[in-house]
Amino acid sequence: MTDSAIHRTIDAIWRIESAKIIACLARMVRDVGLAEDLAQDALLIAIERWPSDGIPEKPGAWLMTTAKRRALDLLRRNKLREQKYEAIGREMDMQQEADFDAVLEEDFGDDLLRLIFTTCHPVLSTEARVALTLRLLGGLTTEEIARAYLVAEATVAQRIVRAKRTLAEARVPFEVPPKAEMAARLSSVLEVIYLMFNEGYSASSGGSWIRPMLCEEALRLGRILAEIAPGESEVHGLVALMEIQASRFKARVNASGEPVLLLDQNRALWDHLLIRRGLAALDRAQQAGRPLGPYALQAAIAACHARARTAAETDWVRISALYDALSQVAPSPIVELNRAVALSMAFGPAVGLEIIDGLMSEPSLQRYHLLPSVRGDFLMKLGRKPEAGLEFQRAASLTQNVRERELLLKRAAECAEE
Repeated sequence: MTDSAIHRTIDAIWRIESAKIIACLARMVRDVGLAEDLAQDALLIAIERWPSDGIPEKPGAWLMTTAKRRALDLLRRNKLREQKYEAIGREMDMQQEADFDAVLEEDFGDDLLRLIFTTCHPVLSTEARVALTLRLLGGLTTEEIARAYLVAEATVAQRIVRAKRTLAEARVPFEVPPKAEMAARLSSVLEVIYLMFNEGYSASSGGSWIRPMLCEEALRLGRILAEIAPGESEVHGLVALMEIQASRFKARVNASGEPVLLLDQNRALWDHLLIRRGLAALDRAQQAGRPLGPYALQAAIAACHARARTAAETDWVRISALYDALSQVAPSPIVELNRAVALSMAFGPAVGLEIIDGLMSEPSLQRYHLLPSVRGDFLMKLGRKPEAGLEFQRAASLTQNVRERELLLKRAAECAEE
């Protein structure tokens, strides 16, 4: 293999193994920032040695063992942590030769779960939680995170550094939260994954309508969480939602990169493997025997679209009922906006317009471009083209996404022509 091929392989191995390594080290040293530094040390050793020595037969185990040795060396040198070192030393009984098979047989599920709850801790801001999770659990570089969110690399780096400092200063324990805190903490974790996916699915700014990398990373994290927390129905609900939404990627943009709305998409391009995975995850959420939560309800709505062979076959009455349930479980202006769309499809645009008009004074939606966009769509269907055109123009002025702005201005021009 050439050096460049080896480095690409190392990068791929790191993406796969880094979260487990950092999670294991964080349990040992009880410091997420220090754990990442030690894991990076192991990566640097691999980059130095593997091009000449060759890639080990079990590279993940090699990295894990090397990182653990670095951690133990650090603890051995630090007299303040002498007691902790003795406890860990007794537990691990570190050998001179790496026992790779034993490393591979370790169950890292609990460590990964602890790491997810730590990086998504409510003591951190939303932006910090997202950046730290992508960094430690996704293995993304600071540059990649910055590029995905269209922000300066220095900004992302500062968020990550501050997040680690905040966790250390707040003495956030590296543990799965106690039962009394579980619901709130799990909600924070799911929110981070959901925000990642949404930013990739409908980019809020920039020149691209979608950013698949963010969606893929969110989906990967969701699948990991479903494996290590199989009893949580909302985890399966979120995975179901993301699987079904991700199935539409190839149909969401045309050859020119322009957005294609759901009802206009070529459903033959939908990924039916992802749809089947999503429906299976939804079944697991429903089999939990508890009322469906917000993510599972949204997944059930997405499933209605996925099951419809054509746009005309969509069961809008059922979707309206699901939105009614969602508005009871998680009421918000955004849910009400989506409910208006569903009701308009089931019972006519006048019904939807009445709900939208009631949202026009909602403070949180004053700068939200989809409010005038949806209102413009209802007005156009009712034959009120001049008013619709003005709404599309207003929506175009509010969005930060170039492709979406182009689509809205095109619709405004069509209203003017007619």
